[in-house]
Amino acid sequence: MNNLKKWNILKSKMVLDNPWCQVRQDEIELPSGKIINDYFVSIQPDVAMILPITSNREIIFVRQYRHAVGEFFLELPAGNFDPTKESAEVAAIRELREETGYIPQKFRKIGTLYDKPSKDTNQIHLFLAKNVSKAGEQQLDITEEIEVVLIPVESVLDKIIQGEISVAGTIAALFLGLNLLSF
Repeated sequence: MNNLKKWNILKSKMVLDNPWCQVRQDEIELPSGKIINDYFVSIQPDVAMILPITSNREIIFVRQYRHAVGEFFLELPAGNFDPTKESAEVAAIRELREETGYIPQKFRKIGTLYDKPSKDTNQIHLFLAKNVSKAGEQQLDITEEIEVVLIPVESVLDKIIQGEISVAGTIAALFLGLNLLSF
């Protein structure tokens, strides 16, 4: 029997609300009765991420700059979406096409994860795409400068161990998706 109790929100207000960042300040009562008046929550949009694999067993990665850390990262194609305007599936295929110019032939959902549920509100929707092929050029947003990198499936684990692939969502999608390559 679970005796854990949720925290009680006493008050909540948006302290930062702009297109790039939303932060909510909650006053909460813990199950112990202690009050915390400044628990900050980052309101984040959901993310659709896709693990695209070519017929030659190469995974399509994107290398891009991530300003918060000030470094370049190898990641799977992904992007934010509004679930009231498009499905996670449509967003994943759109992001693959926009960021890489590739489209999938076979496609399936492999999971839904929470990125950082202690402070962020969003989910990451993960998809596996097989037999992806080049269908056009990248269609990047103003904030994107992306290099497309193809890596053989057999080399991915070594790249994770060596720290060349180090983004948590990408690693989770790789481990989940590579177990399903027979679909």
